[in-house]
Amino acid sequence: MTRRDPNFVDVHVGSRIRMRRQLIGMSQEKLGELLGITFQQVQKYEKGANRISASRLYFTTKILGVPVQFFFEELPGVEEQGGMGEAREEDAVLSALMNVEGVTLAKAFRDADSVNKRKLISTIARVIAETKE
Repeated sequence: MTRRDPNFVDVHVGSRIRMRRQLIGMSQEKLGELLGITFQQVQKYEKGANRISASRLYFTTKILGVPVQFFFEELPGVEEQGGMGEAREEDAVLSALMNVEGVTLAKAFRDADSVNKRKLISTIARVIAETKE
């Protein structure tokens, strides 16, 4: 039996759930408990392996404190007019931030209490990224 690849929309929605959950410091266990499901099911939603139902997505928005459209914002390949198009450069940036390290970097940048600190964070990140190993 062959496994089907996750749909790109399910993967995107799941990554937005994971990103928001991590930004507010909530564990998969806690989100699962509040939704009445196991943390393993939360993992499957976050990976896009399982589709999240409309009703469960609605309750997820309430728990995570975001509107439903948050989960569909920046959906790669979708133009403003609702048609399918080429992925934008911004999609690649957001995609790169949708993991533990990206969320950690975004939190550090957000929590920096001065322009100088934010400049330092961005400079250090750029220098490290440009460094040849």
